[in-house]
Amino acid sequence: MASLYGESHRELQDAFGARQLADIVERAVLREQIGEPERAFIESRDMFFLSTVDHRGRPTVSYKGGGPGFVKVIDENTIAFPSYDGNGMYLSMGNVNGNSNVGLLFIDFENPHRIRVQGNASIQKDDPLLAEYNEAEMIIRVQVTEIWKNCPRYIHKYRKIEPSKYVPLDAKETPMPDWKRLDILQDSLPAKDQGKAANHGGMLTMEQLQALEQRDD
Repeated sequence: MASLYGESHRELQDAFGARQLADIVERAVLREQIGEPERAFIESRDMFFLSTVDHRGRPTVSYKGGGPGFVKVIDENTIAFPSYDGNGMYLSMGNVNGNSNVGLLFIDFENPHRIRVQGNASIQKDDPLLAEYNEAEMIIRVQVTEIWKNCPRYIHKYRKIEPSKYVPLDAKETPMPDWKRLDILQDSLPAKDQGKAANHGGMLTMEQLQALEQRDD
């Protein structure tokens, strides 16, 4: 197993007298395969943070949410999750297309706990798992290279109030986000969204959208 630490890490560990501690922590928690406790925790989450690297070598982080269990542990080396409809930018997925290196952070805010994952991701547009996710556009499979439990002491405790109404469910139609009802966007929407605004409250001007957002806040 390759060490998590490079010279830049060692410099700081030595400066603060933590090299020995860092070595012990790495040996104690770092794994190359997903164990049963990690699998159960990951599959219980309804959100995680995904870190990718863009075409300029810059790291970026995005929030990914879904229903509980939307991230699946396929085997001890593989994690899979869906890519749902977004704003058309495809920043994270485009980054994965260009650089497979990813990081994933799974957190429980109610009972502070977190797991970090490093791996190599690939995008599958015809993955068999698509049939298990309503409205998913792609499946991302991550081959795990390192996984470890992280100290939870600085995780603030939060409680979820309600799930997002935009998470696709099999039993109901997913509502159209208000920004897709903007009049200036109608000709630019993907074919699947053309004409939908009329069935979701009609088109909006920018001023009307801003008023709705202020009301929701």
